[in-house]
Amino acid sequence: MKTLNKINIEKTQKELKENSEEENIIGSSIVGMHIGNRIPKDYFWTTGIGESDITVHAGSYHLALREAGIEMCNIMSYSSIMPKIAREVRKPKVLVHGSVMESITAVANSKAGERATAGIIYGWLFDRKSGERYGGLVCEYNGNKDEKNAREELKMSLNELYTNGYDEKYELRETKLTTKSFIPGKKYGTALVAICFLNYIYPTL
Repeated sequence: MKTLNKINIEKTQKELKENSEEENIIGSSIVGMHIGNRIPKDYFWTTGIGESDITVHAGSYHLALREAGIEMCNIMSYSSIMPKIAREVRKPKVLVHGSVMESITAVANSKAGERATAGIIYGWLFDRKSGERYGGLVCEYNGNKDEKNAREELKMSLNELYTNGYDEKYELRETKLTTKSFIPGKKYGTALVAICFLNYIYPTL
C-alpha cells in the first residue's frame, strides 16, 4: 500500500514532466533571431564635481552628474572590462532625457572640508604574437587621497590586474588615466569620473 508522501512525490514528478514537455512544444514553435551578449562599442570620458547642503544622491551626486553632462540619463555601472572593439569618441551634444547610460564609473563622496577624489585608468592588451588588440583592463579609485597618490594607486592596481592572468600572453599598452578631486565647502561633496558607452554590437549566433 502506497503512503501519502509517496503518492504526492509521484504526482509532483508527473506534473513536472508534463510541464517540461509542454515547454518544449511551446519553445520549438517560437521563431526569432538568436543573438549573443551585446558588446559595448563607442564611448566617451567625462568628469564632474558637485556639492550640497542637503544630501548626497539627489544632491552632490546629481550635481556631479550635471557637471559631467549626463544628469538626464539613468546611470548603470559596469565592472572593469573593455571589449576590443571599443573606441573613444566625442561626447554627444545631446543625450535623450531618461535614456539608460551604461558606464564604468568612479564616484567618491565626502563631507565638508574632506577631499573627494575619483579616478579611472585603463590599458589595452595586445597579443604578443599577432599584435592584435585583445581587449582592455580598467581600474577605478574612490577615496580621499590627493590626485598624485590616487594616480599612483591606480597605476599599481592596473599592474596587479595585468600580472595576474594576462602578462604571459599579452602586452599592456596605451594606458589612459583621468582623475577628479576637490574639497567641498558644503555639507556633502561628490567627485565623479566615468567612461560612458553609447552603442553596442549584437552578435548573431
